[in-house]
Amino acid sequence: MNNPQTLDKSDFERLSQFRYRLRCFLRHSEDICRRYGLTPLQYQLLLHLRGFHGRDWATVGELAERLQSKHHGVVALVDRCEQLSLVVRRQGREDRRQIEVHLLEEGVNRVTQIAEAHQPELRHLQEETPFPGWNKST
Repeated sequence: MNNPQTLDKSDFERLSQFRYRLRCFLRHSEDICRRYGLTPLQYQLLLHLRGFHGRDWATVGELAERLQSKHHGVVALVDRCEQLSLVVRRQGREDRRQIEVHLLEEGVNRVTQIAEAHQPELRHLQEETPFPGWNKST
């Protein structure tokens, strides 16, 4: 860990600006999610399902990792999304003890709409704070 005395004013300014822009993005995202009838956490669940690398579903454990949440909290979140007909649980194909969470058509529609609504703010964030691997035409 760096010695706090090695950080200078510009380091704190950069960190402050990054946290400010991140919070602006998250606040904007919260408003978008509410406009489409979802909580930000419900949207994140759908987003992680839609964007899970290599397949169109994820286990509760994988979702808990992506959301940085406890397993039982994600189970409750999946319950709420299932009640809204956004996702469905299926027994694991390879390991029948695992539960796969799959997006339903309504979940795909909502996550797509919300992701599209995020694009202008994402472009703004990218212009101000470039991240490796993102291209500015996002």
